[in-house]
Amino acid sequence: MSLGRAHRMSCAVDAAAPAGVLYALLADTTHWPLFLPHVLHVEPLDADGERDGFCLWSAHEGSAVSSTRWRRTLDAGALRVDFHQEDPRAPFASVAGALSVTHLAPGWSRLTLERESTASGAWTARTEQALATAERGACAALDGLKVAAEHWSALDGLLMTFEDRVRVPGTAEQLLEVLYRVGSWPGRVPHVVRADVTEERPGVQRAVLVQVNGDGSAYTTESVRVCFPAAGRIVHRHTRPHPLLAAHGGEWSVLPDPEAGCTVVSRHAVLLDGRAIERVLGPGADQESARRHVRELLRRESAAVLGPAQQSAAEGGRALRAV
Repeated sequence: MSLGRAHRMSCAVDAAAPAGVLYALLADTTHWPLFLPHVLHVEPLDADGERDGFCLWSAHEGSAVSSTRWRRTLDAGALRVDFHQEDPRAPFASVAGALSVTHLAPGWSRLTLERESTASGAWTARTEQALATAERGACAALDGLKVAAEHWSALDGLLMTFEDRVRVPGTAEQLLEVLYRVGSWPGRVPHVVRADVTEERPGVQRAVLVQVNGDGSAYTTESVRVCFPAAGRIVHRHTRPHPLLAAHGGEWSVLPDPEAGCTVVSRHAVLLDGRAIERVLGPGADQESARRHVRELLRRESAAVLGPAQQSAAEGGRALRAV
């Protein structure tokens, strides 16, 4: 087969949403982990309004967690975003393309993806498999943006972002070690009764936790956790969130505090599942009661995790492994 062969793909979705709304969701990567099923975390690198760069952590179905770096040029007037991958890996030598939004009719728009991938060597079965995975992920991403856009009028009530800060004695390394060792939480963190943890590679974990609600009922969550020890951070994205949530991502970060060892910050970004509110909380429960319940639940759970962190901080810890 020829070397450097290019593959072009194009796909589109129509959304019952204004073109400006669809473009805004495309341009702002902040909530992509809540809307796009394969996206675990987006780390902004830089932005000037017309260009940006970011590192994207993702895991397609059946695939390992990977990170890729992207550069984009945004044209809000034309409702278009051009992109290319900065760090293409075998079997690809380059990946680039464009996403554009077209106004179809009042309240209707189309999101179109056009992408070209160039093979880094001979076109093999591995290349075909990688292309198929990429195409499935691209189509799923478009569908995720479509669904979010079609619910744009309700997003303000369904989206929640918040954080809690607690001063904790001990060094950053000691505290990060406790947060990292999620497999040791059962028996130490009151609401966690079981933890099955696998590590794909140093610093990348998949965790299945069985947890207990305040009323004693149990629920299971699944998450991917990525550790950045040099930055004092552990980011997580729930691939199976709490039954009241459609999506959930967050971050633990440990900051030096001159007055008390460290400040531990627990951040959460969640998307409520409006259809589950009454099923989970009972007849008559509304969106506001669901927001209060989630806020109190996650605050309580974060505080419970910090209990053993405070207890163990003085005991020392092994060095974390970077990803």
